[in-house]
Amino acid sequence: MRFGVLTGGGDCPGLNAVIRAVVRRSATERGHAIVGYRHGWRGVMAGESVPLDLAAVRGLLPRGGTILGTSRTNPYKDVDGPERVATTLARDGIDVLIAIGGEDTLGVARRLADAGIGVVGVPKTIDNDLDGTDFTFGFHTAVQVATDAIDRLHTTAESHDRVMVVEVMGRHAGWIATYAGLAGGADVILVPEEPFSIADVCARIEARHRRGAEFSIVVAAEGAVPVAGTMAVQEAATDEFGHVRLGGIGSRIAEEIEHRTGFESRVTVLGHVLRGGTPTAFDRVIATRFGIEAADAAHEADLGVMVALRGTDVVRVPLGEAVAALKTVDERLAAAARVLTS
Repeated sequence: MRFGVLTGGGDCPGLNAVIRAVVRRSATERGHAIVGYRHGWRGVMAGESVPLDLAAVRGLLPRGGTILGTSRTNPYKDVDGPERVATTLARDGIDVLIAIGGEDTLGVARRLADAGIGVVGVPKTIDNDLDGTDFTFGFHTAVQVATDAIDRLHTTAESHDRVMVVEVMGRHAGWIATYAGLAGGADVILVPEEPFSIADVCARIEARHRRGAEFSIVVAAEGAVPVAGTMAVQEAATDEFGHVRLGGIGSRIAEEIEHRTGFESRVTVLGHVLRGGTPTAFDRVIATRFGIEAADAAHEADLGVMVALRGTDVVRVPLGEAVAALKTVDERLAAAARVLTS
């Protein structure tokens, strides 16, 4: 059999570990041929393929990024996009395409599966917002990087009696902000799920100072939004999937805090640093298990599924279920965050 592999959307620690596991399981153990497609769906449409064998994936386990490259291309934005995908896969004799990506990449995979193309999905996003799986690989690495940064900012905030605003990734869901805020001892955590009142944020910071604290840490997801009409925010362009290109909310929050409270405020935007570098041990293990399960699903012709983590088990769920809705921060976790930041 011949399997194709692509990585789409934002890069993510653990992508190479998945590719390695697919090749080692499929090519090394079972003798299947593996074809990698460069730059996500864009590469499939353009027919950019490379052979993947054991030599190609040797040493990939700790390596960040993706050796295949990636893009945020949506084949369904082009009139002939899906047809070009099908043509490439037929040309290369691909029996099953293993698509590694988040909501957008797997949303395309689901539509192709509905059209009769053999597809298996692997969930990838540092935002951890894919439904159908408890965790996505890359999330724990991003949280660890953010937590390390918050730990360091604590010392400089305390030394200068400042309010430090830390902006982290999280377009629709505040998983990174919540986990990193809890782990790093943040005083305020702002997430997309709950519009914030800047007046309330300032009141909480002022209350801390009245109790003797001379500094504060605010963690804000990039998708956090103020209550309508309470604070101006900047507008931005959109990508091929219709998502606004975010960034800048941290700066606006820091400006408002300093203006309203008089406390010196600074912002640190972690941004793409959360995506980079070597994956944590947890993410290496999950990515490897996902790659093996995806290879097994392809081998068994169990198609139109996504591999997922449920508890400690790696299982398969229908792609339609996996991308049906975004997974937002659990209310129990949000309640815990409110207790520890009040």
